[in-house]
Amino acid sequence: MENLRVTSDLVRQAAAEGATYVQTPEMTNLLQRDRAALRAVLAGEDEDISVRAFSALAAELGIVLHVGSLAIALPDGKIANRAFVFGRSGELLARYDKIHLFDVDLPGGQSWRESAVYSPGGEALVVDLPWCRAGISICYDLRFPHLFRAQAHAGAAVLTVPSSFTRQTGEAHWSVLQRARAIENGAFVISAAQAGKHQDGRETFGHSLIVSPWGEVLAEAAGEGPEVILAEIDPAQSTDARQRIPSLLNERAFTAPEAAPPAVQLAS
Repeated sequence: MENLRVTSDLVRQAAAEGATYVQTPEMTNLLQRDRAALRAVLAGEDEDISVRAFSALAAELGIVLHVGSLAIALPDGKIANRAFVFGRSGELLARYDKIHLFDVDLPGGQSWRESAVYSPGGEALVVDLPWCRAGISICYDLRFPHLFRAQAHAGAAVLTVPSSFTRQTGEAHWSVLQRARAIENGAFVISAAQAGKHQDGRETFGHSLIVSPWGEVLAEAAGEGPEVILAEIDPAQSTDARQRIPSLLNERAFTAPEAAPPAVQLAS
């Protein structure tokens, strides 16, 4: 409930400052590594209080509200890491389940196995907003450029990557990956990100970003806690970038070499 209250206050602040599209981070409702504790507090989509509350908030403020993701209980006992996009009347425009799950062993002993808890999605998504078409993704998806290429080919002028990047990986790669996805696709990239230390012990990098189709950082959060950042998005800038660097048009089919065995094996 506290996350819902804080997030709603920030959404109201953004709308009061003129935002017509507002995005929240991955796992807006809660971050919890303990599987039993996580499952104990979750509900299905139809019963989830955050889904209902954010739908009502979008309608109240007359904005497009993109909830970066919520943890949603599934009938099979697993959990969906699911994004929701609500229209200006509170209607559900789109939902997206995170495709790429973060299974990794990091230096220093940290280990993550999202696949042990979450059920992956299998469908890339674009959604038509009142101003343009947007591609929807979540966090670790950022490292898979073919996903965003498919969205760009489907007409997305804006790509979105709400996230909960770890501090280690965020310090190393967050900004450069955001700018790369923008430049290579000639698209805006908008990514709200969790920041700071959380009750379950993890630390996230934050630094929410808005990047132009030319790779310029238009706005960036400090990375210390709750914050609102704003930028003006003109979809015509995406068209201009794609005309100046027409890589989407210049792509050619090619044959690929045979796949090699994975270079790194994850610990069981």
